[in-house]
Amino acid sequence: MTPVWSYVMSKWQTLSTSDHASVVSINLFVALLCACIVIGHLLEETRWMNESITALFIGMFTGVIILLVSGGKSSHLLLFSEDIFFIYLLPPIIFNAGFQVKKKQFFVNFITIMLFGAIGTLVSCSIISLGAFQIFQRMDVGTLDIADILAIGAIFAATDSVCTLQILNQDETPLLYSLVFGEGVVNDATSVVLFNAIQSLDLSKVDARVALHFIGSFFYLFSTSTLLGVFVGLLSAYTIRKLYFGRHSTDREVALMMLMAYLSYMLAELLDLSGILTVFFCGIVMSHYTWHNVTESSRVTTKHAFATLSFISETFIFVYVGMDALDIEKWSYVSDSPGTSVAVSAILLGLVMVGRAAFVFPLSFLSNLVKKSASEKITFRQQVIIWWAGLMRGAVSIALAYHQFTRAGHTQLRGNAIMITSTVTVVLFSTMVFGILTKPLINCLVPHPKDTTSSSMLSEPAAPKSFSVPLLGSAQDSEVDLDSPNIPRPSSIRALLATPTHTVHRYWRKFDDAFMRPMFGGRGFVPFVPGSPTERGRH
Repeated sequence: MTPVWSYVMSKWQTLSTSDHASVVSINLFVALLCACIVIGHLLEETRWMNESITALFIGMFTGVIILLVSGGKSSHLLLFSEDIFFIYLLPPIIFNAGFQVKKKQFFVNFITIMLFGAIGTLVSCSIISLGAFQIFQRMDVGTLDIADILAIGAIFAATDSVCTLQILNQDETPLLYSLVFGEGVVNDATSVVLFNAIQSLDLSKVDARVALHFIGSFFYLFSTSTLLGVFVGLLSAYTIRKLYFGRHSTDREVALMMLMAYLSYMLAELLDLSGILTVFFCGIVMSHYTWHNVTESSRVTTKHAFATLSFISETFIFVYVGMDALDIEKWSYVSDSPGTSVAVSAILLGLVMVGRAAFVFPLSFLSNLVKKSASEKITFRQQVIIWWAGLMRGAVSIALAYHQFTRAGHTQLRGNAIMITSTVTVVLFSTMVFGILTKPLINCLVPHPKDTTSSSMLSEPAAPKSFSVPLLGSAQDSEVDLDSPNIPRPSSIRALLATPTHTVHRYWRKFDDAFMRPMFGGRGFVPFVPGSPTERGRH
């Protein structure tokens, strides 16, 4: 017994030593998340400091302490992995954005949002890649091939919608909020689709065939990812409506909603599609159909569960970015030429500003051409705010940079280290400086009275929302009356093109009420089964 017991004890001590370090790291990180929540609550009234900036400062402060304790060996508790980011942290954020979206506002501004989020991202990516190619080849930044240059364009074309939405106020600036929110989500999806399309290209010989293949891959990923998200969302709605789990257990229908939402993302990744786009549209479909098919208690549970998971994931990301900003391993490779890293960061930041201006103002002009109502047009001051608010870069840029320029979170090439440190610098500078100055800029360009109130929080008790839900600043919803005299009916093709969003929305509502809701459920079409959720909405 003695030899066996000695062997067991030795193995236990080995496991205990490794597990103890992991447990300590996790405990400290959870404590940091709690500190972010508490400090963010205390700074709730301070619009200059949002929760993203607070988490960044706490992460940087913690990184300094870890550097001092470890003797300059490390600055973070956990090793960053893009797999953890894309598989565990990003899906709750994007799904909650789609689940809580104000569908009426989103689709009324759908054309403008798609112009900014898809076409604008392509323009920004092209300008950043072209500028980086022309400038970096004249600088000593290491070996960067054409794939790296194109990847840089996709990396820095991704805006940070999370930080932007925490700065803008949906009640004070509903149009700005809807455009920035919609663009942010579509931008993230487009950037990842672009990045994945670039990874699949054979850039050894660039010609017209490669360009056509790239364009085809982009539109294929975009369309199939959207259709997959819609399919999974409809499947969840049909399953819950027909089987109605709530008559026996509300836990089952809540679990099924969560698992199918995550399944949509993982299916997209399995099929090499865009999980961001898939889970976003899955969230929209679930909020439109599935959410109305569950019991009232399950509605409250899912609404707050999805919002809480999204909030924790966002905070986790920003805390880690703050700590990783002081990673001694990456900075050691650029210590011999810190001026080069600073210059690269400044150049990238300048290209980001130029690339964004190159599409915000021209596309806003095109969008205004088809809008007859002055209230729907984007004024020049609003265009400046949209341009400024989208200058911030965040977690998506960090994750894509790690995926392109590191291996398992480490890099041993000087050029790759410069790009990582420059990406972190741009993210920190843009989030803190541009984030802090966004609120004063809004007050300066679009001043609003302090007593402005909104009744949107009370007007739709049956819609999924929270106090921080995107696009709730409008009194309209997707459930507006189809025969309302306030909606102009087109009398010609020209009138149809002049008011495309209202027209498309009207015909979609007719199709939705006639075919979709009777099959998949939704507001006014819930099953009338004993114990089932019922509503007094219009059937």
